[in-house]
Amino acid sequence: MNVDQPPPRFSLIIPAYNEERLLPRLLDSVDAAIAAYGAPAAIEVIVADNRSSDGTAQLAARRGCRVATVDKRVIAAVRNGGAALARGEILCFIDADSQVHAQTFHAIDAALASGRCVGGATGVRLERVSPGIVLAFASMMIMVLLTGMDTGVVFCRKADFEALGGYDEQRLVAEDVAFLWALRKLGKTRRQRLFRVTRAKAIASTRKFDEFGDWHYFRLMAQGLRLLRKGGSSEFADRYWYKPKR
Repeated sequence: MNVDQPPPRFSLIIPAYNEERLLPRLLDSVDAAIAAYGAPAAIEVIVADNRSSDGTAQLAARRGCRVATVDKRVIAAVRNGGAALARGEILCFIDADSQVHAQTFHAIDAALASGRCVGGATGVRLERVSPGIVLAFASMMIMVLLTGMDTGVVFCRKADFEALGGYDEQRLVAEDVAFLWALRKLGKTRRQRLFRVTRAKAIASTRKFDEFGDWHYFRLMAQGLRLLRKGGSSEFADRYWYKPKR
């Protein structure tokens, strides 16, 4: 890095495991968002590569991303590994199978400039719909509306991320929910709240529905709750998140 060059405003962190196929689609959308923002030097893109066996890391490097190599097979650790490399004032996190809205960085800037925002998320729209997917999404939206905690591009100030200790690496799943909950509590101490920046919704992948079926959500969540009660959360996490067919 040129010592005379100011640090970027945004660090966009992409956790990735064997994402050579879908990562280019996301990076194309990120390029469009950077172009719309009009200040390329203000945004750095970091791909946190989690021991991929395909060409994810090489592809990311060719596309001009910074690459953080993370060995620990825990998604919280992958997010934290990307954040450790970040130089931006604002940290943003997006899943590698998603796509970002062209106005993402403008919308986040506006939210944080209000002074009332501790962080938040953009929300998502789905790349395809069906009755089963719509019902699953609607059930998730109940909690989103009750808590203000959404998904998509999740963002916060780097200083707040570090104050909270980042994502909890003891959690195999729901680390994103736990982090936003902690961020929400921090905001309350400063009369700030989580913002849902829905004018810049990301596009969420439906590949879990492609793999497990459009009606799988309710069946699999019920199984997951039973496993959690029996202390078998690792089995559930491995089957659904950590051993995907890719």
